[in-house]
Parts: sequence; C-alpha cells; structure tokens
Amino acid sequence: MTRRPTPTWCFALVVIRQGGKFLVVQERKHGQRWYIPAGRVEPGETFLHGAQRETREEAGLDITVEGILRVQHTPVDDGSARMRVIFLASPEDGATVDPAGGPDALQARWVTIDEAAELPLRGTEVLEMFEYVMKGHPIHPLSLLGPEGISI
Repeated sequence: MTRRPTPTWCFALVVIRQGGKFLVVQERKHGQRWYIPAGRVEPGETFLHGAQRETREEAGLDITVEGILRVQHTPVDDGSARMRVIFLASPEDGATVDPAGGPDALQARWVTIDEAAELPLRGTEVLEMFEYVMKGHPIHPLSLLGPEGISI
C-alpha cells in the first residue's frame, strides 16, 4: 500500500537580540499585531535562509544567526503538519533596523521585555521566547539542522 506524503508547512522565526533589547515588527496581517520576524520557508529554501530573508523583508535588517532555540513539529487535524525553527540572531556589524519596517511589516523597533508586554502582541509566546533567552537557557548549534546524507 502506498502512503501519501504529509503536507508540511515550514516556518522560520527569529528572536533578534541587541544588548537587553529585542526586535519586534508590526505585521501587515494578523490584525497588525506585533511579533518577531517570521514567515514561511519558500520552496527550495533552507530554514536558515528563510530566517535571514524574513528579517530583511520585515525589518530591513541583515542578521548573524547564532543558534537555534527550538525546533517544533505540530501535526494538524487535517492530516498536514506545521514545522517551525526558532532561531536566535543579532544584527550584523553596522546593520540597522528600518523603523518603517520592510515590505512585509508596518514598523520595526527594539524593545525591552517590559516594553514588549505593553504592545498588542500576536501571542504570549513572544514574551516567553524573550524570557527564555534572557534567562540563559540553552542555545543549540546551527549544525543541528542540515540536509540529508550528511554523516554525523
């Protein structure tokens, strides 16, 4: 019996830290709420490249990805699945945020955790991710992700 592949939507999310502040963007969709740079990984794109592209598109910022906070896989009732990789990054040397946001966002700004808590966020997970980083929880190496066929 032939099994059908599981349709899987892949997303890259990026927690970007600079000193004691984090980058948030006001989204054009999702009720124009505030979130971290994030979006769907395009066909043929790696999660890492998706994270860098989404950050450029939403905040006009080039980043250095430092590691992985979490890999999440969530089966959905319709038989599909959602996979998210949450990265930790910092701005590239000399890179600045476009406060007007990129083409996919209305605004971008640096905030403390307390300032973020005052914004209309898309969800509480934003604060949970910021607190996770500030508490010094493990950051996993980028080598955790890789293409098939690479021996370990």
